[in-house]
Amino acid sequence: MSRWRRARVSANGTHHELDGESLYADRFDEALSFHEPGLAAVRRGAEAWHIDEEGAPAYARRFARTFGFYESLAAVVDVSGWAYVGPDGVPRGDARFAWCGNFQDGRATVRDSRGLYFHIDHDLQPTSAERWRYAGDYRHGIAVVQGDHGKSTHVDRSGQLLHGRWFDDLDVFHKGYARARDSGGWMHVDLLGAPVYGRRFAVVEPFYNGQARVERSNGGLEIIDERGEMLHELRPAQRDEFAELSRDLVGWWSTDTLASAVACGLTDALPGEAGDLAVRCELTIDGAERLLRALGELGIVEEASGRWCVSPRGEFLRSEHPLSLAGAAVEYAGPLRDRWRHLLEALRSETWSPPDVFAEVAGDAHRTERHGRMLASYAAHDYPAVAAALPVRAGERVIDAGGGTGILARAILDLHPELHVSIIERPEVVAMITDTAAGRLRPLAGDLFAPWPTRGDLIVLARVLHDWDDERALVLLRRARHALEPGGRLAIVEMLRDERGFDGALCGLHLLAVSGGRERTLSEHARLLDAAGFAAPTHHPVAALPQLLMTRPA
Repeated sequence: MSRWRRARVSANGTHHELDGESLYADRFDEALSFHEPGLAAVRRGAEAWHIDEEGAPAYARRFARTFGFYESLAAVVDVSGWAYVGPDGVPRGDARFAWCGNFQDGRATVRDSRGLYFHIDHDLQPTSAERWRYAGDYRHGIAVVQGDHGKSTHVDRSGQLLHGRWFDDLDVFHKGYARARDSGGWMHVDLLGAPVYGRRFAVVEPFYNGQARVERSNGGLEIIDERGEMLHELRPAQRDEFAELSRDLVGWWSTDTLASAVACGLTDALPGEAGDLAVRCELTIDGAERLLRALGELGIVEEASGRWCVSPRGEFLRSEHPLSLAGAAVEYAGPLRDRWRHLLEALRSETWSPPDVFAEVAGDAHRTERHGRMLASYAAHDYPAVAAALPVRAGERVIDAGGGTGILARAILDLHPELHVSIIERPEVVAMITDTAAGRLRPLAGDLFAPWPTRGDLIVLARVLHDWDDERALVLLRRARHALEPGGRLAIVEMLRDERGFDGALCGLHLLAVSGGRERTLSEHARLLDAAGFAAPTHHPVAALPQLLMTRPA
């Protein structure tokens, strides 16, 4: 066996050793491991090259950095950028990159001057036209890539999506399973991108002989099988579950504290000392101090030398903040909390139908403004990313059905100034729309459950379907289908519940109690769309809580 195969880099990283003895007399500033065909990357000062097992240079050329050989090619850096060389030190072709990875499975990851990643073959040619925010190495013909929306998926050797499922973080496959993370935590997925169990963890390791070591969110460690079931506990929970449950039982403490701070004007009155704030907010001094300390525990305010100020988190409770949640605090602590008191009744009823919350809001002008501001803040937070992901075509007539005060519509118009967008909304909401984007936004008063007052090429239903049960949602979808021009498309913007996980379940209960609606999985949306005469939807990931589904009439 060649000596280089058994050699190791010395502890100080300056040379190579075999059985504790130096392979050669020379020393370097940096020495990397040997790779086939028996060459190692070394660096001394500003020069780098490759050596053989005798320490002799493999070629005369010098580079700024050199790296190991993989599949007979090594990444190097010279004045013109990153390139690949063969064992003779000659760069392969004229291709230069901003960064180069190592070849594996006949593919290498490279980055271009725009900061985008893609894969190349041994001829240094792109294997696909796609460019990614990040792309990892291939293993067994599959690699991980990350889109502009920040989510990751798997691609095959030709760069095509393997399963089309996207995750917050993702690993390559190992023994048929890949580690993946969604908003609920880490899990394992199969080659179809489907979770192999419903549990989520803080950390998961790859499966080894049918078992994997995982860490629970409570700090406990265990060994699970491929069904996600615990085989052996390695460490008990490090978090007090009794205390955690007790905290959940009094979650309304936080809600009412935040709502009280908004209602008395404290968040708008800050900064100040407790005595001054007590006068301005009509509180006792003791009451002001108690409320401020509670807000401090919630991370809403900060205190220094007796002076209180709002924290970055607390800024969102100021009434004039562009993403103000002040109205949301009052809504959740008051009228919406009242509806939660009927949750058990809703869960027991086969025909649950709460009073129309939108009609209730419309009957109170002050609440109409407050509720509308709450929805507008959520929209302004999420919809710029949705608008960027929406595949709008030039010249399309766009309808934002149930579009509120036009946050999404204006985001679309900002990206596509040649378009016109119509909003169909309740009359009291239409009356609140003052910015019509120089006439390119057309507010139309109407009832989404009745025939619509206009037709379009692209209809957007953003956070509309989740407010209704399946029967009413089906009516809305059929109305949308009838309002589409030939060749038209439907965009649905909703939170997507995981098929097997728990994320979004509490929000689903909220919708049940408040409006009778529900959060749905992708398959549940697909069933509704099929019943309404639409094709199976395609998921377009968005770097926000709501996701984008696109479909067209079947």
